[in-house]
Order: sequence, then C-alpha cells, then structure tokens
Amino acid sequence: MKLEPVDAEDSVDLDDKHARARGELKSGKELERATEKQVKRISDQQRVLYADGRFALLIVLQGRDASGKDGTIRKVFTAVNPQGCTVASFKAPTELEQRHDYLWRVHAQVPAKGMIGIFNRSHYEDVIVPRVHGSITKKEWTARYDQINEFEEMLSENGTVILKFMLHISHDEQKRRLMDRLTDETKNWKFRVGDLEDRAKWDDFTKAYEAAIRHTSTKSAPWYIVPADDKDVRDFLVARTIADALDDLDLRYPPADPAVLKVKID
Repeated sequence: MKLEPVDAEDSVDLDDKHARARGELKSGKELERATEKQVKRISDQQRVLYADGRFALLIVLQGRDASGKDGTIRKVFTAVNPQGCTVASFKAPTELEQRHDYLWRVHAQVPAKGMIGIFNRSHYEDVIVPRVHGSITKKEWTARYDQINEFEEMLSENGTVILKFMLHISHDEQKRRLMDRLTDETKNWKFRVGDLEDRAKWDDFTKAYEAAIRHTSTKSAPWYIVPADDKDVRDFLVARTIADALDDLDLRYPPADPAVLKVKID
C-alpha cells in the first residue's frame, strides 16, 4: 500500500472506514522491518540533504487529538541527526502572535535549506479550529485557503519541499486512546478536558478538515490522508512517503573544491 496525494478535484471523505488500513499491509515483524528500512532511507538521505543545501523539507502533521502526531515523529525520525532537524508545535497563539497575521509565527519556523522541519499541528489550526468554534466567518476561512496556498507556493518556489499528512483516526479509536490516557499514569499528563469538548464536535471538525484538505492539496504542497487507527501502519506509510519524496530530489554531495583535492597532510 502506498499513499497517494489528495486530488483537489475529488471529494475528501474522512469517515471511520478510511481510518483503517486496507489489507495490503501485514502487521507484526514484517511491517516492523519494512518501517525500519524506510527510517534508514530517511536517515541516509538526510545527510545528503544537509550537504546538498539546495532544498528544505517541511513535514506537516495534522490530526485530531490522540491521532498519533508525537508517536509518528518519534518513530519515523528516530534515526535522523538532531542537528539537521527541527520540530515546531503550534498551540493557541500568544498575545504577541495574535497581534500579527496568523502566518507570522509559522513562517518563522519554516526550515532552512538543508534541514528537515516538522510541524506538530500547523497553520491549518487557524483554519480548522476558528471555523468550528465560530470565531471567524465563512468569508474569512475561505479566504485563508487561498492565502495558505499562496504561502506554500512561495515556499515551494524557493526550495522548500512540503508534505502534509492528515493522521486520520476513527471515533472509536480516539475514545480508546483517550481512555488510555485516563487510566495509564504515564499518560495522564497528555489528557486535557478540552479534548472532550472537541470530541463532542466530531462532525463539525470532520467537515472543516475535509474542506481544508480539498481546498489546499496542491502540486506544490500535497495532502496525504493516513489511515491511523493502526500505529504501525501509520508509521510505515508516512516514512515511505517521505523517503520516496527525498529520492525524487536527486540529492547529491557537492563536488570538492579543487584546491582541497591538492591538500596534503603530513
């Protein structure tokens, strides 16, 4: 199974059945080995990405509460050199951030060339959450689709490769994971009452995500919907998509300075 980018011409359907992987992937040791292979590909490619210096890679992870954004980062980027990778987490904007346009804080976190940047939530929070909570109008959120597309197009034209992943879990699976946070003392700290408030608006969030994905999946910055009920399947599919995208860049080590080749060390 291989993830395909969302086609903006097609409808986006985030119902529960699409949160479960189809039968092409086997679980257990076979899938674990396959994921390790993709993780190694990313690790090998990162070294060349850094040395090449022509591109940056921006990974956007979106998903409902408990969809596995943190777990995906831990697994997929476990072998990446920390010096070549940054992670930014976008929570409710601060007072200072609210005094700027909503993309101001995001642009500051875009990775430099040679780097991998991971957004744990992203600028899409400023389309999804305000829409569901009623703090912006339809005119405002539809305008933001175009603004985001133009922003991402500008990044792409300047060497930033963008991959956006919607970690899609079902209603039942989210319940199971939230219950786990309540009963496991090592996970209590992850639980917040606001998770239940958002869960009560499940259908509203579904519509908001479907619309945002459909309107902002572009050639420059495609969306991928990841069936995330099975964590192992989720990690494999994300890792493989990233590794394939890095392969497509035709990365290479820069040639040595001719003067360097003449150096002799006694």
